[in-house]
Amino acid sequence: MDHTAITPDSFNFITLFLRADWVVKLVMIGLAVASLWSWTVILDKTFRFASLNRAANAFEDAVASGKSLEEVAADAGERPRHVLPRMLQGALREWRESRAKGLSTDTQAAFLIQRIDRVLDAAIARESARVELGLGSLAIVATASPFIGLFGTVWGIMTAFQSIAIQKNTSLAVVAPSIAEALFATAIGLVAAIPAYIAFNAFSTAAGKFSGRLEGFADDLSTAIQRRLADRV
Repeated sequence: MDHTAITPDSFNFITLFLRADWVVKLVMIGLAVASLWSWTVILDKTFRFASLNRAANAFEDAVASGKSLEEVAADAGERPRHVLPRMLQGALREWRESRAKGLSTDTQAAFLIQRIDRVLDAAIARESARVELGLGSLAIVATASPFIGLFGTVWGIMTAFQSIAIQKNTSLAVVAPSIAEALFATAIGLVAAIPAYIAFNAFSTAAGKFSGRLEGFADDLSTAIQRRLADRV
C-alpha cells in the first residue's frame, strides 16, 4: 500500500473504503447493509403508523357520529383491515350469539362480558405484536453497530502499526491513511446506530400509544355492551 503521495483525495470516502484492509471492508459493508435495512424499517413504520392513526381517527368519528354500533360495523365491510372495526365486529358477534341463546340470568350476562373482553384482548395482543414487528431489528442495529465499527477501528489501527513496523517509518504520511480508514469504520457504525436508536425509541412510544388507544376503545366497547345489558333488565 503506497502512502507516500498524500492528497485531499486520499481521504474521500470511496478512497478510504477501497484502500482499507479486507476485514475493515467487510465491517463497512456490513454496517452499510444494516443501515439500509434500518432505514427500510424506519420508512415502513413511519407510513404504517400514520395510516393506522388516520384510519383509527376516521373509525372513531364514525362511532361517535350517532349511528348504531351495528351500522358502523356493517359499513366497515366483512373483512376490515383495521383492528378497530374487527374488534367491534367481534364484540357484536358475541353479543348476537348470546342474545340468540338467551340472557336470562346475571351469570350469563357476566360470562358474555368475559368472552367479549377475551376477544378484545386477543385482538389487541395480535395488533400490538404486528405494529412492533421490526423494532427488534432497529434495537440490534442501534446497540451492535457502534461495537462492530469499533472492532473495525481497532483492526485498522493494528494494521497501521504493522505498516509502521514493516516500513520502520513513523511519518504521518505512513500512519494517517490507515488511521483514517480505521476511524471511517467507527463513523459508519455511528451513522447506522444513531438513526436506528432514535427511531426505535420513537416507534416504541408510538406503538405504546396505539396499544393504549386500542385498550381505551375496548373499554368503551365493553361499557357499551354492559349498558345494553342493563337496559334489558
